[in-house]
Amino acid sequence: MDEPDKNIVLFDGVCNLCNGLVRFIIKRDRTRKFKFASLQSEIGQQWLIRFGLAKNEFESFVLIQDDKYYLKSAAALNTLRKLGGIWKAFYVFILIPRPVRDFMYNLIAKSRYKMFGKRDVCMIPTPELKERFL
Repeated sequence: MDEPDKNIVLFDGVCNLCNGLVRFIIKRDRTRKFKFASLQSEIGQQWLIRFGLAKNEFESFVLIQDDKYYLKSAAALNTLRKLGGIWKAFYVFILIPRPVRDFMYNLIAKSRYKMFGKRDVCMIPTPELKERFL
């Protein structure tokens, strides 16, 4: 379960928006810094338990770095910062107080299935992407 040299992204595996964000990260992660697991997967559940997070709460994007975790807007902004390039410029939004950022995050999270749809099963990575998933 330990991946000390990687940044681990836990995401809602049945959410089309979340799956799109994972593909967005993979496409821009040229140095392969990120690994992925769905929140619903066995390994995703193990990470949630490790950090004492709710095992049935799938409305949060989770970023694990150096044995710390980030949730919601902090996870998204730290992921963009770690991607580098122009994407790290979005980290400036960290200056907005977390309750305000997370309020906006929660608005999208609560309506993501309505706006973007939902899958019946978690995303199954293609053979060439399989190594990026835990």
